[in-house]
This record gives sequence, C-alpha cells and structure tokens, in this order.
Amino acid sequence: MRLRRQSQALIVAAASGGLLAVAALPANAVTLTTVAYYQMNENAGATVMVDSSGSGLNGTIGSAVQTGVVYAGATGYRWRWTKPNQPPAQPQRLVTVADNGKLDPGTSTYSVTIRYRTTKAFGNIIQKGQNKTTGGYFKFQAPKGVLKCLFKGSNGEQRTASSKVPLNDGQWHTVTCKRNAKQVSMWVDGVVTSRANGTTGSISNNQPLSIGGKNTCDQISITCDYFVGDIDYVKIEKR
Repeated sequence: MRLRRQSQALIVAAASGGLLAVAALPANAVTLTTVAYYQMNENAGATVMVDSSGSGLNGTIGSAVQTGVVYAGATGYRWRWTKPNQPPAQPQRLVTVADNGKLDPGTSTYSVTIRYRTTKAFGNIIQKGQNKTTGGYFKFQAPKGVLKCLFKGSNGEQRTASSKVPLNDGQWHTVTCKRNAKQVSMWVDGVVTSRANGTTGSISNNQPLSIGGKNTCDQISITCDYFVGDIDYVKIEKR
C-alpha cells in the first residue's frame, strides 16, 4: 500500500526540529508474531490476495471485488454498493482465505488490524466463523457506523469492544482489536476506545476467513451483511 502503515508508535517532530518518539502502545503490550498480512495492493483484475507475512495464507478474491483502487494515496480493494440483506446471496462479493490453524485465535493473544473507509452504516468487514459456528468465532461489524469487534469462545463466552462513535465518515481509519486472556480491546487511529473485561476461552473453527460479508448465508434465514467501502490492508498477529 502507499501512504499509510500507521503503527501504534507514532513519530512526531519536536519543536526543536528533532524527532521525538511518542508511544501509543498499551501498558500491557506483548510481542506478537504476524501470521497473515494482506497489503491488498494487487493490480486491477487480480484474483489472488497475497499474504506477505511469509505464512503463505493467500486468499481468493471474488469477481465483484474491485482491486487496484487508488484513493487518497492508498491502493486497496473496493466493495461497491449493494443492499446488505437483500436476496440473492452474492458470494462473489467475498474475499476468502481457506481455513488454517494459524488464523484461529485459540487461547492465544490475538490481534486484527484493518485500515478501511466507508460512508455506510452497516456491514461485516472481516470474520472467521459465525454465531453458531462450532468452536467459536470472531468478527468486525459496523452497525450504525460504529465499528465493533466480537470474540466468542467455544464455551459460549463472548466480549465486544467498539469504536464508541460512528466511523462511516468516508475517511481512512486504522483499527486494531486485540483479544487476550483477560479482555478484548480496541484502538482507533492509535487511541484506545474500548475495553471489555472477561475471558472468551478458546476460539478454533474449521471456517474460512471471510472479508466483505458472511461466508455462510442465503439472505433469507441468514443475512449476509455485505460490506460497502474500501479496505487498504488487513494484518493478523498472535502470540
């Protein structure tokens, strides 16, 4: 991607003209390993989403997903307008990565970072599994424009962190959601917005990673909650 890669350690210019490192990391930060990194900078018409982490977890890009889109200096994928819950189901709107244990949170500390923009007040952005999936699941969704990340363990325990305010302002936002043994937390553009204390247990399922909506849906008994907007990159880390 171009013109981005906001980290949670920001560098700003001091008044003296020197550089001052300003840490925005949480006090309980731990070192995580990147297990999947989707820069989403493939050219127009691409069919493979490349994982640049070295894990080889490439994804399949649906035919309705527009690649090679440049907006405000960033190259990413675009999901064009559709009603999120109106039949028929449109699996061609999804980017999917085949099930792999590296993508499951398990009992580990697990972090998902996305950089996205939208003007719509709905949509599931990324998830692995769904509400009734055996083994639990996680997802990012944006009801009324407020971004929420939910982790639900195989024991039925779940925790949700959120942006608190709508992010559907058409601007790029970098959001990290982290699950550990004690809580689920969210950072928006480097600032902590929410912490939900409590455990979620183990999360491990046999479902693919799905970007842009639900993988299993028919728009009748199960809505697909399709995302409309742009995504610059997705990064998954765990310990």
